[in-house]
Amino acid sequence: MEPLRILDCSPPLVREQLDPGRAAELARVFKALGDPVRLRILSIVAGHAGGEVCVCDITGAFDLTQPTISHHLKVLRDVGLLTHERRGSWVYYRLVPESLSRLSALLDIPATV
Repeated sequence: MEPLRILDCSPPLVREQLDPGRAAELARVFKALGDPVRLRILSIVAGHAGGEVCVCDITGAFDLTQPTISHHLKVLRDVGLLTHERRGSWVYYRLVPESLSRLSALLDIPATV
């Protein structure tokens, strides 16, 4: 599945109303972020030295099965927040900084709206 396009050059929510398609795409990103396990996975990847982490290190941080962790990682990849690279029998994950920056810009709403 291709990463969501909603993260491509979206103006802040207060400048432009979302059309139904963009709202649905953005809702998928927020749904992905709305799970505590996925938030922890993002935190683990973001905080890991070198900016990438082996799936073995992610799996070891949870009391969940490997297929469950793989599902959560796939959801985060599908919405474009993580990318991965296979090296031998291990998979390494990295944040997609551009996606996080665009999501942050989308939510850049002044306190006095």
